[in-house]
Amino acid sequence: MKFAVKAWSNGRARAGVLHLGCCPTPIETPSLLLSTRKGLPLFISPDLLPSLPSPDSRLLYVSPLHFLEGLSIKTISKIGGLHQLLGLHEYGFVAVPRDSIQCLPEANGTNKLGASFETPCGRLLIKPVEYMEMISSMKPELWATLADEVPAWVSDKRNKTSVDRTIKWLDECIVSSPVGGAVFGAIVGGSSLEERQRCAQEVARRNVSGYWVGGFGLGESMNERPALLNAVIETLPEEKPRFICGLGLPEEILQGVAAGVDLFESTYIYHLTLGGFALTFPLDSMEINASNLASSDVGSDLRKINLRATVFRKDTTPIIEGCTCYTCQNHTRAYINHLLNVHEMLAQILLEIHNTHHFLGFFRSIREAIKAGRFEEFRKKFVQSRCDHLAVASLDVGFSQTRLV
Repeated sequence: MKFAVKAWSNGRARAGVLHLGCCPTPIETPSLLLSTRKGLPLFISPDLLPSLPSPDSRLLYVSPLHFLEGLSIKTISKIGGLHQLLGLHEYGFVAVPRDSIQCLPEANGTNKLGASFETPCGRLLIKPVEYMEMISSMKPELWATLADEVPAWVSDKRNKTSVDRTIKWLDECIVSSPVGGAVFGAIVGGSSLEERQRCAQEVARRNVSGYWVGGFGLGESMNERPALLNAVIETLPEEKPRFICGLGLPEEILQGVAAGVDLFESTYIYHLTLGGFALTFPLDSMEINASNLASSDVGSDLRKINLRATVFRKDTTPIIEGCTCYTCQNHTRAYINHLLNVHEMLAQILLEIHNTHHFLGFFRSIREAIKAGRFEEFRKKFVQSRCDHLAVASLDVGFSQTRLV
């Protein structure tokens, strides 16, 4: 793995290039890792993956814990790892124990022996040696070390303990590191600025290829997150990539980019798709006319539309006019509304293709804003457009209630 920063904008926001041996084309950062279930997106089959923007879609996020209920570790190793198992030879796999849907960290069950997770197989205690056996058999391009992630509300003592354990497990993972694969050192510390900094300082002293900032998306508020992110990022060297889990909403992604994060894992697309929502926010310009903020689309919040709504039953337009994804090029809102109402899985397939394509476009817009030196302007316009829309929507609701009275 090779990484280089190519542009900076407004402080820590940065654009870079990530080179992986398996990917024929370099991957630009900030970049999104596609969330997977056992190595594949939940609703996108391998033959449909090439329809997504490339190389933006070439990084796949996988939790080794997913495979505990299927093939044995020895079998995966004999097959030749994830690339051979899934037949995806030009995709990069990034392995992290935590998965925000299936494998949630359980702080109360973790002890000095290993980290505890709630999984489809029940609550499991994963020891560092067991975790490294999984990594060795799967052969991912990037992998994060085992961490003791804790929610935001734990005590200072528990935060300190989580850092001590994570550093100890980091050393154990490095010692038994397999040949090949870049190591990302885990950084935790909950909601404690001091422990976050201490953990980052300790990990920065180790021989790692990058950094996985863990423990986010576990109860901290949007307002306290920037300080926690800055406490970590300002301690890390600039020449190595930073990866984070738990930030999913577009506004949260922008928070991470502003702090200097390069790689993101998000289950946002998964949850949107299951709910029948399609992303519709503008990508090219955040200039939105205030008089047009109150959208006529039922279920719209200026970010997405609810395609289950009856208003789309006879809507023969694509999700977004001009969108180049397979779904918008071939199907209408009315068709997807029909598929959702008759519970056809094709609805989720088409929605996940569109939502993934659109969210990757959002990251592309972020990179362009950074290269142009206007990231902060881009961020403020994006957030403000949402606030203005909610303000207009609330006025419309109040006006309607007044008329009823």
